[in-house]
Amino acid sequence: MTGAEVLLRWQHPTRGLLCPADFIPFAEQTGFIRRLTRWTLDHAIAQGALWQRAGKALVLAVNISVDDIGDVRLDSRVASLLTRHQLPPALLTLELTESGFIEDPTRALRVLDAIAALGVSLSIDDFGTGYSSLSHLVRLPVHEVKIDRSFVQGLESDPEFAPVVRAAIDMGHGLGLQVVAEGIETDEAAVRLRDFGCDIAQGYLYAKPMPLAAFETWLEGRVRVPVIAVPVDFKTEDLADTVSLGVY
Repeated sequence: MTGAEVLLRWQHPTRGLLCPADFIPFAEQTGFIRRLTRWTLDHAIAQGALWQRAGKALVLAVNISVDDIGDVRLDSRVASLLTRHQLPPALLTLELTESGFIEDPTRALRVLDAIAALGVSLSIDDFGTGYSSLSHLVRLPVHEVKIDRSFVQGLESDPEFAPVVRAAIDMGHGLGLQVVAEGIETDEAAVRLRDFGCDIAQGYLYAKPMPLAAFETWLEGRVRVPVIAVPVDFKTEDLADTVSLGVY
């Protein structure tokens, strides 16, 4: 175990369980996404801190949106949450899609540089689907790339995907980045990705999304990659704006 990704599901009172595709686009259109991100970060960082204090440190990845990158106080919000909950920055990874920096690379670079300076890791999600300029990728202070699941799952159905996936892994390593493969569902795909030199595997082959209690049970007895990290008290105004989200 190297870490876990924080995922959102909405148990709607009349529509049942909703996946992100059913509500995230609406949140982005209405501007509610920043509030949703702050709520998610607050809860994820608090949980990560609990594990760390219990001697069970685990790196948590949280997705941020294009809108979040437009928040000039994002680094201060993250810093204040890390300080409030006493979570070491090294135990937090923020994931963004390629489109998050394509729209305004200058602004994105400024915001991401500030976050990276905190000691928080940055990851490019859905790598290979955004047709991003390599010149942008080289300049960004990211630590890893996540190969999109569409390429990974195509390994078994279309032989033409193999050189594409291998090239993406080699490119990531050439840039000094860690490479994660998403969407692994079979042993065959896992073996091929290992042979290609991929660093980390993620997908239903290992675990499907699950609530916190089920996840903690699933973790029992599993070997974790050792993490040595200490909290940092950042000198910043508390801008976390902790919120509570009700169900309507």
